[in-house]
Amino acid sequence: MTLPDSIDACLDLLKGQDYVADRSLATTLYLALKLERPLFLEGEAGVGKTEIGKVLAKGLGRRLVRLQCYEGLDVAAAVYEWNYSRQMIEIRIAEVAGDTDRDRLADNIFSEKFLIRRPLMQALEPGPEGSPVLLIDEIDRADEPFEAYLLEVLSDFQITIPEIGTISAPQPPVVVITSNRTREIHDALKRRCLYYWIDYPDAARELAILETKVPGAGERLSREIVGFIQALRRQDLFKLPGVSETLDWAHALMQLDRIELDSETIDTTLGVLLKYQDDIVKIQGSEAAGILEQVRAELAAAE
Repeated sequence: MTLPDSIDACLDLLKGQDYVADRSLATTLYLALKLERPLFLEGEAGVGKTEIGKVLAKGLGRRLVRLQCYEGLDVAAAVYEWNYSRQMIEIRIAEVAGDTDRDRLADNIFSEKFLIRRPLMQALEPGPEGSPVLLIDEIDRADEPFEAYLLEVLSDFQITIPEIGTISAPQPPVVVITSNRTREIHDALKRRCLYYWIDYPDAARELAILETKVPGAGERLSREIVGFIQALRRQDLFKLPGVSETLDWAHALMQLDRIELDSETIDTTLGVLLKYQDDIVKIQGSEAAGILEQVRAELAAAE
């Protein structure tokens, strides 16, 4: 599939994959695709950053190459490494055959057929459907030296291997980088990208997301879920619930055959929404009941 040729086409692409986005995100995505620049998405966990990469790959019919970042991530895991076992076998075969030309042997075992391609190198290889979508997920979890290594990849879409030389992408991949902002990312990397902050959605958009992703929840339950979670995000909590928790809670309530919220159900399912015991203790009981009462009053006033 060809790339979207307008902002509206980007909105349609996202909507076609059940991703509810606002126009500002679609604008930044459109520019990133047209300018062949990486899209850097930052925001709290669970607001839909990673999903953008998945949706793009599916909507464009492209291969998704995902690099999940973590502390200690190095070139061998992210870019390439040599297949040492195959190289040793090749050396043994050469010794048995009496091949003593060391230079020729070195050239042979350090050739591309002995190269194990990791995600970043895989992303430089376009398929018949076009260049892949490279999702570099949670870059803030990686170490700063690896972040610095990415500069060459994101600037020129090429990787330098000392034994072989420089390998370049004939067509730049579509790159999506996400960060939960557990640490600041250096300006040098951000300058190579188009930046967008994905915030928690407002009530109207969150309701649209819920109705799209969990259509069986019912109108009343959906509105109460969104109202309750919107109120939770105004509380002083260690970790606010994201959109992923909204969807998880809706699925959980459906499994319990609930058609509306009640205080007991909220208290017993808060672990779906909140992931820290201090937050659960703070909300359970009278606080949750008070929030539910306020939500119902607001919904009644809006009718």
